[in-house]
Amino acid sequence: MPTTRGIRLAVAALAAATFATACGLGGSADEGDSADAAGGEVKGEITFQTLQLKPTFTDYIEGVIDDFEKQHPGTEVKWVDIPFEGAQEKITADASAGSLPDVVNLNPQFAQALAAKGMFVDMDQVAGDVEDEYVPGAWEAFTVAGKPGSFGIPWYLTSEVTMYNKEHFRQAGLDPDKPPATFDELLADGEKLAAAGDGERYGIHPALENRFITDLAKQGVPIIADDGRTWTFNTPRAEKYLASLVEAYQSGVYPKDSLTQDHSKETEAYQGGRIGLFPSGPNFLTIIKENAPGIAEQTGVGPQITGESGVTNMSVMGNLVPKSSDNQATAVAFSKFIGNAENQLAFSKIVTVLPSTEKSLENPYFTAKDDDSLEAEARRISAAQITKAENLVPVQYDQRVTQAVIGQVELALKGDQSPREALDKAVEAADAITQK
Repeated sequence: MPTTRGIRLAVAALAAATFATACGLGGSADEGDSADAAGGEVKGEITFQTLQLKPTFTDYIEGVIDDFEKQHPGTEVKWVDIPFEGAQEKITADASAGSLPDVVNLNPQFAQALAAKGMFVDMDQVAGDVEDEYVPGAWEAFTVAGKPGSFGIPWYLTSEVTMYNKEHFRQAGLDPDKPPATFDELLADGEKLAAAGDGERYGIHPALENRFITDLAKQGVPIIADDGRTWTFNTPRAEKYLASLVEAYQSGVYPKDSLTQDHSKETEAYQGGRIGLFPSGPNFLTIIKENAPGIAEQTGVGPQITGESGVTNMSVMGNLVPKSSDNQATAVAFSKFIGNAENQLAFSKIVTVLPSTEKSLENPYFTAKDDDSLEAEARRISAAQITKAENLVPVQYDQRVTQAVIGQVELALKGDQSPREALDKAVEAADAITQK
């Protein structure tokens, strides 16, 4: 059975900040018709590269490979697994050298710089026959604004839920069976939790790098123009929301030392009983149970915080086939196979992720209420949300843009500039990066 630590590592890229996008790549790949190149016979050898799935999921991955090779005699899939650390540099170097593996497991934000250069096979052309099997938002995640097609086949997903400390809720006079569902409720509950904490406990951790742009998108703020180069999130609605964050920080809803901290510090704060609300991926329930069983016993779970539209966010991992592959037909066939409903359902039962296929999500594992465990409840909530979820973070919102934007937001929270100034400067800085 997979170890708890192994499961944590396997889904870390989905629940924490996305990888930085590589820059300084070589020239663009041929933008020609992918269908001709990928329409050959399924045979021969390919290499499939994943991110830190060994050894925890070795039996599962090797089992899928064995099944594929049996269904397609004459094929051979060589599995290569690389660690998260150094992955960006390796994939960038491989892309520059034209030596990417035949199938690459990536998320949209990391892959977008390569996709923008036309380095991946267009799955709309070569795998369009399976597009309707996937949650629409997952398939659409692998697109680049202003460019046709989709550059990946979705594999697994996560959809955030809201974890909260029921004992903290009781002490703050809040209903322990009614977690917040909107941003206004989140901040209002956070204020009451902080007031009851007397400087020892707080309501929320900002985790700005993970949450700020996503939260704007949930509230209907347009993030980037259709040209994929011009950022547009400096709107009155965004200004109002940032002002509410400034007020929350200045009034002590957030821990004072949290402003520049990331999701890992947010996790530590919740496990340590320092904050009462923890919006995050359901997989973090496993981490909390392992590291802070007392906090886990007090934890309740509710739906993802949303805006008026009710749209929720998803994080997506998929499989991509570089145009540099010498065996695109087999690479596409394998990407479709490992991402089919049966294989995704099996994977979801051994790791806390969601499948991206609609048929898998209809399985009783995601809908039945005979299991009253916290993990099962989180799974049901998360799966129900995914049907109306989107990957709300534009693929262009890479690490460089994130740092530029959040740097300005932090200055606003500290009172060094107004929310309007922060947003205008953030858009200006983001435009300078994207339009370079």
